[in-house]
Parts: sequence; structure tokens; C-alpha cells
Amino acid sequence: MRLTTLTNVSVDGVMQGLGGPDEDRRGGFGRGGWALPLFDDEAERFVSRVYQRADAFLFGRRTYEIFAGSWGTGSWGADQGDNPISRALNTRPKYVASTTLTAPRWAGTTVLSGDLAGAVRELKAEPGGELQVHGSGRLVRRLLAHRLVDEMILLTYPVVVGQGTRLFPGTGPDTALDLVDSRATPKGVTIHVYRPAGRPEYAPAMPAPNP
Repeated sequence: MRLTTLTNVSVDGVMQGLGGPDEDRRGGFGRGGWALPLFDDEAERFVSRVYQRADAFLFGRRTYEIFAGSWGTGSWGADQGDNPISRALNTRPKYVASTTLTAPRWAGTTVLSGDLAGAVRELKAEPGGELQVHGSGRLVRRLLAHRLVDEMILLTYPVVVGQGTRLFPGTGPDTALDLVDSRATPKGVTIHVYRPAGRPEYAPAMPAPNP
């Protein structure tokens, strides 16, 4: 299987609390729900198509809990049986990277508590089309650092949130990206599909001017 990540971010890179005011208040975050007013029909169709092509899902612990509460174990998710995203999430295997989760309540969940990179390599070696990571910023960064990401989808919303957890912190490993596809929705959400391409090239130092 190839590994694909899909992340919703603001123009300033925030990914925290996009779905609602109470989705993720860690760190005193008070600007949740910034994505939904801009999530138009075209963005929804694109995301639904991505979910439908998944053979399995991989989550970080925090994103897993949010998704389980919304789509799996919560009453709202149970009412979404005909929704293509709900069908995908509730009928396909789910893996969660965690050293503390021991008894997941969402059916079809396997906890990866040991060597994450090794476990993901084993999953990628299995037959199938696509192992998907949604949200899970810390996990995405770890996977990129281990060169395990095959495709990276970013949905960038035309809003500056101004606070909150960002996909990429101030420091970290560098990665070159090849642009595979790009489009914009009527409400201005830009969708970019990238493939990691090793380390970036940097311009050489300029020679010192002659005195």
C-alpha cells in the first residue's frame, strides 16, 4: 500500500480545532471551527473521493479520539451510515499510533504501540491500494522524517487563524515536494497534491564582493 496524508490547514499553517469550537481546546485554543464555513461542496466531493479509495487508516492518538467520537462510537456517527466518509471509516481497518491506548472502543482498530516506523513499513508492504493518514500532525511529521509518505494532500483555507497547533513547527527535517495536482474551490480552498522528493536543493552561498 502507498501511504497518503490529508491535512486541512489555514494559510498560517494551523490545523487545530478546524471542525468546531469544542473539537480541540488544548493550550487555551479558542478559535475552533474556522474551516467549516469555507468547506464548500467541491471540497466535500474531493475529500469524499479520497476517503473512498482508502484500504486502511492510520491515526495519531488525539485525531483518533476526535474521529472515534464523531464517526465511530458517538451517536452522530451512527446516523451517517450512508455518508461515504462514514462507510469508509467504519468498514475498513484502522490503526492508531499510541503507547497509552490499550482498549480502543471503535470496532476494527489496532493499536501500534511499538516500533512505529517498522510497523508502518509492514503495513505498506501489504497488498492494497492506500493507507491514509488524516489530521494527526505529529504523526505526519514522524512519517515524513522516516521517508514513509508517498503522497501528501494539503487543503489550505483562506483564513489566518493566528493561534493554535501548526502542521509544521518552527524547526524540523526538510523535505522537497513535487506538485502533482492543484485546484481551487469556489470558496477559495486550495487543494495541492504533492509527492515527497528527498531533501530540497539550496542555492549556493554568493561569493563575497571584491573590495
